[in-house]
Amino acid sequence: MATAAAAPPVVDAEVVVPKKGKKKLIIIIAAVLAVLLIGGGVAAYMLKQKAAAEAAADAEDGDAPVAKEEHAKKDEHKVPPVFVALDPFVVNLADRDAERFAQIGVTLQVDDAHVADELKLYLPAVRNGILMVLAHKTSAELLERSGKELLAAEIMRESVRPMGINIVADTPAAEPSTSADGADKPKKKKKKPVEHNPIVSVNFSSFIIQ
Repeated sequence: MATAAAAPPVVDAEVVVPKKGKKKLIIIIAAVLAVLLIGGGVAAYMLKQKAAAEAAADAEDGDAPVAKEEHAKKDEHKVPPVFVALDPFVVNLADRDAERFAQIGVTLQVDDAHVADELKLYLPAVRNGILMVLAHKTSAELLERSGKELLAAEIMRESVRPMGINIVADTPAAEPSTSADGADKPKKKKKKPVEHNPIVSVNFSSFIIQ
């Protein structure tokens, strides 16, 4: 008697379905990671381009980064101002119609304490130069604000002259000269080297004219 053929094994559907679901989940996760990686790469590239553009702009500005750095250093190491007070000046003025005199107190602001110490060594010559300037002033000149501003500029010039520093005034505008064909040609200006002036400002502590 022939035996019946063995029945084929029954595949459990519940076992196959979860395997397909896991495979789909892995594909989805891989796709999400790929998108994130691509997005991160694009963002990094854009940031790099932006940084390069900013660096190029700073390079075009020339000394702008240097100026910012120097300004930051000055703020970091900011020190109090240094002043040198001169003894009051009493001098007869150059008025012809009446005898007038001036009593003026002057205080110089300088770069630092080293300049103050150096300036004190030249005080006799500094005072002499300032007295010579004052002796040629009239009361009318010194009563005007413009006259006081001019005096301050002249005092600054005389204060650094004994130290071998010559403050050169701005070159006046060139006057036109006539060439052989009758055309006016501007004269060339002579450029003079600019020396550092260690005196920051001239301050009047008193100003009396009688």
